[in-house]
Amino acid sequence: MPTPRYGGALTVLWIDAHPDVYTPQTLPSGAFHGMVVRALLGDGPVGLTLEQPLAPQQAIVAGERAGDVSEHEYLAKTGLRRYGVDDLERVLDGLCGPVYMHVDLDVLDPAAFGATCYPEPNGVQPQRLVDLVSQVNDIIGAAITEHAPSSDDVNPGEAGTVRRLGAALMR
Repeated sequence: MPTPRYGGALTVLWIDAHPDVYTPQTLPSGAFHGMVVRALLGDGPVGLTLEQPLAPQQAIVAGERAGDVSEHEYLAKTGLRRYGVDDLERVLDGLCGPVYMHVDLDVLDPAAFGATCYPEPNGVQPQRLVDLVSQVNDIIGAAITEHAPSSDDVNPGEAGTVRRLGAALMR
């Protein structure tokens, strides 16, 4: 995760079908993975927020097409930049480093990549995501999350997508 060394210059690019801005009070399961972006902004469970939280202009949510009313109200209130599937490439406009990139695989369309825990319809096609990620400069850290095959038999096409994403992040 990002460190204070980059200060206000850091951008966190959160590519995910879900905005992950729940609170312990608004997320019935209480699972932290639905609260991470909000915690990065300083509003999260005690002990899981940053000492030096990000300002809303330092975070971008991209590929988002789910979430509940409380999350969308929070996004509107904070002015957090967000882009859906249709305007995904706009995330590159003015994006400069250092960038920490989070790629939650549920951003992908489940018809093309089904091995996720929280699939959402009408997602991004895998090659489009790889192409987008490969255009981001000055990546200082990254995560690829939510790969959840239903058995030990990993789909070769999906494994290839994960490898291509990893290569794009490390180029």
